[in-house]
Formats: sequence, structure tokens, C-alpha cells
Amino acid sequence: MKLVNNLKELRKSDGLNLTQEELAFVAGIGRQRMNEIENGEIPSAIVMLKIACFFDKDPREIWRTDFVVYTLQDIFTRRANAFTAKNAIVGGGEQ
Repeated sequence: MKLVNNLKELRKSDGLNLTQEELAFVAGIGRQRMNEIENGEIPSAIVMLKIACFFDKDPREIWRTDFVVYTLQDIFTRRANAFTAKNAIVGGGEQ
């Protein structure tokens, strides 16, 4: 699984114009590892947090993935909808 990210854009944004080596230094990793992360390899949680803090962003603003992540609200909504549908079938849909 790869994590899509916008690290390169962030490195080059807002007049920062950071190199991979400079951002790698901030994160406490090597330049080659930073290159791998920019290309979708999954960083450790610590590295992810260091980079996110450096850019003053939530990690979810930097890294995205292809698979769907449900929030707790999504789960409660699905559960409520299923419960309502079940009651309509069991109760004959009568009001």
C-alpha cells in the first residue's frame, strides 16, 4: 500500500524551497528515506508527526490513502439506518 502525499509541494511552497535533505534533517531521517516517503512509502508515526508539526498541519492534510476510512459518525449513521430499515421490515412499515 502506498500513501499519496503532497510533501514535494509543501517543501517548495511559501518561499521555503526546501530540499529533500533539509526536510529529512528536520524529520531525523536520511535523504534517501525522504525520497522514498515522497514516493509513497509509509513513514513511521514519529516521522509523520515531526513532518506534520514542521509544516503546522494535521498529518491527514499531508498523507492520503486509496482505501476508505470511516469515521465514528459514519459508523453510527450506518447503524442507525440499518436499525430503521430492520424496524420497517419487522414492524411492517406501519407508522
